Amino acid sequence: MRNLYIILLLLATTCVHAQITLVKAGKPVARIVTENNPTDQRAATLLQDFVQRITNAQLPIVTGISPRKGDVLIGQGNTEGLTEDGFRLATDNGKLFISSGGGQGSIYGVVTLLEKYMGIAYYAANTYTLEKRSTLAFPELNCSENPAFRYRQSQCYASRQDPVYKLWFRLKEPQEAFVRGYWVHTFSRLLPASEFGQSHPEYYSYINGARRPGNASQLCLTNPDVLEIVCHRVDSIFKANPSVKTISVSQNDGNDTNCTCPECSALDREEGGPSGSLIHFINKVAARFPDKEISTLAYQYTMQPPKHIKPLPNVNIMLCNIDCRREVPLTDNVSGREFVRAMEGWAKISNNIFVWDYGINFDNYLVPFPNFPVLQKNIQLFKKNHATMHFSQIAGSRGGDFSEMRAYMVSKLMWNPELNADSLMRSFMEGYYGAAAPYIYQYEKLLEGALLASKADLWIYDTPISHKNGMLNANCRKRYNELFDQAETAVANNKELLDRVRLSRLPLQYSDLEMARIENGHTAEELQQKLDLFKERTTYFNVTDLNERSNSPQDYCRIYAERYFPGRNANLAKGAKISWITEPAETYISEAETTLTDEHLAGDSSKEPGWIGWQGNDGIFIMDMQEDKNVSSVSSDFIHQLGQWALFPKGVSYFYSTDGTNFQPFGKVAIAEDRDPQTKYYRARCSVSTPVKARYIKVEIENEKICPGWHYGAGHPSWFFIDEITVQ
Repeated sequence: MRNLYIILLLLATTCVHAQITLVKAGKPVARIVTENNPTDQRAATLLQDFVQRITNAQLPIVTGISPRKGDVLIGQGNTEGLTEDGFRLATDNGKLFISSGGGQGSIYGVVTLLEKYMGIAYYAANTYTLEKRSTLAFPELNCSENPAFRYRQSQCYASRQDPVYKLWFRLKEPQEAFVRGYWVHTFSRLLPASEFGQSHPEYYSYINGARRPGNASQLCLTNPDVLEIVCHRVDSIFKANPSVKTISVSQNDGNDTNCTCPECSALDREEGGPSGSLIHFINKVAARFPDKEISTLAYQYTMQPPKHIKPLPNVNIMLCNIDCRREVPLTDNVSGREFVRAMEGWAKISNNIFVWDYGINFDNYLVPFPNFPVLQKNIQLFKKNHATMHFSQIAGSRGGDFSEMRAYMVSKLMWNPELNADSLMRSFMEGYYGAAAPYIYQYEKLLEGALLASKADLWIYDTPISHKNGMLNANCRKRYNELFDQAETAVANNKELLDRVRLSRLPLQYSDLEMARIENGHTAEELQQKLDLFKERTTYFNVTDLNERSNSPQDYCRIYAERYFPGRNANLAKGAKISWITEPAETYISEAETTLTDEHLAGDSSKEPGWIGWQGNDGIFIMDMQEDKNVSSVSSDFIHQLGQWALFPKGVSYFYSTDGTNFQPFGKVAIAEDRDPQTKYYRARCSVSTPVKARYIKVEIENEKICPGWHYGAGHPSWFFIDEITVQ
């Protein structure tokens, strides 16, 4: 593709029939004529800026004058067939017209002119290539483009660092389409529990026998007072923001927290699910504001469409596929087909669909996530099923797995889903990594193949350990590291390219560290060297977040050294026989008897093997160490991960005995409630100054039991997870 750009450039600068010459022998010979509006003015300055970067000549920008031959006219010309953000590049009578269908069309027309006809390739924040020359001319042009989706959103740190980036990749932000602050999960802002929860609990979800007011609770959608308050607030918000057309009236984050009062339940039974009461409510809101657009979520428990009611035309359905796996296209696995069934159902009753897709590991940004082969097919599927708006949520944090390339590819595919994804990948790699590109391309393709061969799911809440026998096994990682060694060698004399390669290597370094936690044979010295390099590189590249909960690399390195170095978790109770008084959840019973005393601490996801969970009840059990031992301390390791409904327990009590019947108190630890979204560990430790003789240790853990109103699972049984019970 890069070679094609070069050919076009040569044609443009040498063709004797060129109609438009912008710069000749370093001198500007054309003017940029623009309308006096902010969008066209921005398009004009963008063109002026990059023409100057190429030729060192500055084209004058003029308004309110008659054009002449050779001028570039922005915001004028034929707009037939153009939709919002669409554009046309056309030459006529010696002039170049950049016409717009509205929105940002004139800017995107300039971007296309710069990219396709001036050979500028943009890759990441302030990262682009161009060829300097003194003459810049164009042959006849007549091309037009319309976007596949009227709204295209992604995520990349580049948008915050480079004002050109978002324009170049034709991206939008929520505040450009929605009332600021009312884009998604808005129930709690429209009807705050802090304002109404105590006086009117009936406004909130009825779950498991009680009303559950709280920041994460949903609304009782059949309560007429709720409708009136929400409509009044929406009206006030629109009056305060008269130029904005769209607001979200949508469920709070969390699953299965919908209201199950008799009225809501009856409506949901009639409609086949909780989307029934939702759409009945949203239609009533939308009917009050016929000239506005009311967006709502079809998310988790509301993903499937209702059986009978149809959304009004001014209701926007924001359809989310959060529970789908990503190793194959959505049409090719069970979770994906469930979403496709929902999408096809919504497409039968609405032409106003916003698809929210997920494309990175949110629990571990710095873990390989080889979903590139599915991007194009999924985006084409969304377009086929009446999606007019699309958000590709890929986190885009610095240091995340191929953040720059992922944003590059999804942005271009959201504009035109017919572009070839592999060609986009090759084009990006060649321009961004230079001579290292062939090795990094091999690495990515090996990852993709290893994932498919393993038949493992690719989930947005995976841990690296999920792939220990698949794409991240020891042999694969050895080969990946060899390829990155070759890539670094290929660009060793170019610091800029070497930095890009090393930034992209961070997910492999992180995976090596994570695998070392569960592998035998690693020394503390070896692990410290790996940690030191990881910390050095993440600091150098200003990598601040390892996951969506904002856990930092620095904290990770500190906790790793404390928890996982060899010999740190010696346990007098290793291999103890466990007798359950209250058992863990059924799926954990078989592994619990070995993992609770194996001297290995699990990682930062409650889904990782090693964590043992209880849901909705206390955990009580007795450990038999087989013989009397002198005990000075007992501790338990817990994880706090709110997104997985894993809360710290209220407390833990320890008892000891020599006969297994008569137990004496050893100590008790109270654990404070924690609402912090960051993943955390808590070691509940009790110690005595004089060791006691004990063969049996009894552990009693008091569960929160019910998720509180501020939590995503409000009203449902809460989990706590424990790993090692350490006796010393």
